[in-house]
Amino acid sequence: MAEESLRIKLLAGLAACLLAGGASAAMLTPSKAATAPWCDRLAARLPTVSADACRQSAVMPSGAKSNNGFPILERDIAAAPNAPRVLLLGGIHGDELSASALVFRWLRTMDSPAAQGLHWKVAPLLNPDGLLAAKPQRVNARGVDLNRNFPTPNWQSEAPRYWAQVTRSDPRRFPGKSPLSEPESRWVHQTIENFHPDLIVSVHAPFGVLDFDGEAEPPRKFGRLNYRKVGVYPGSLGNYSGQHKQVPVITIELPHAQAMPSDAEIQRIWLDMLDWIRTNLN
Repeated sequence: MAEESLRIKLLAGLAACLLAGGASAAMLTPSKAATAPWCDRLAARLPTVSADACRQSAVMPSGAKSNNGFPILERDIAAAPNAPRVLLLGGIHGDELSASALVFRWLRTMDSPAAQGLHWKVAPLLNPDGLLAAKPQRVNARGVDLNRNFPTPNWQSEAPRYWAQVTRSDPRRFPGKSPLSEPESRWVHQTIENFHPDLIVSVHAPFGVLDFDGEAEPPRKFGRLNYRKVGVYPGSLGNYSGQHKQVPVITIELPHAQAMPSDAEIQRIWLDMLDWIRTNLN
């Protein structure tokens, strides 16, 4: 029954692509057919990521959807049973276009020898509704900052107070009315519970630094990005995972939210990150 259901979904995705004027059925593999309708929409927004490159990344709908019904796309790249597990996330803030684009770019090299030996779960765009809004926005479709919506200790008292007093009720940083109130943050939370990552890497912009939450030795430098503690906030993923769950979180803050780093810098950040992972997780 599960195989039949998947076959039906793939055929439906292919049909939608053909109706939209997409490629012929002979040109699309099943995985590409499943992502074709969504990749076309994402490519219109993401810098340096074409619709074909999105399809070639082999992301698939995870089963979870945003408030507006856009699928949370993911790719699982397994390794040996005891291999370190890395959860790589992008685009938790919809107006940080380069953060999502960078993860899509890295997905092209996931099958290379440099990335082997690790079990990857990758979600390049956690906030599709924010990205696809008329004007890209930090918050999701319900106006919630997903990176303030995780269930850190004392969230009910600390998160609303921080939002009101420190941010002066900045709508771009609204934590929601309760932790995990949003389907996007619930997907991350459930993935952490099910996947059991040894490390989470979350890509953001535009501070141009590295941040780290956890007990391991922080990375000093990835490419041109130097380590600098940004801070810990009620409801943030770094606070929830790195400090509360004791699963370390590397936050990569790219220098620009819309402009991408050079190809050489993208590769340098990637290789430096892999070196740190091998040194600290193996």
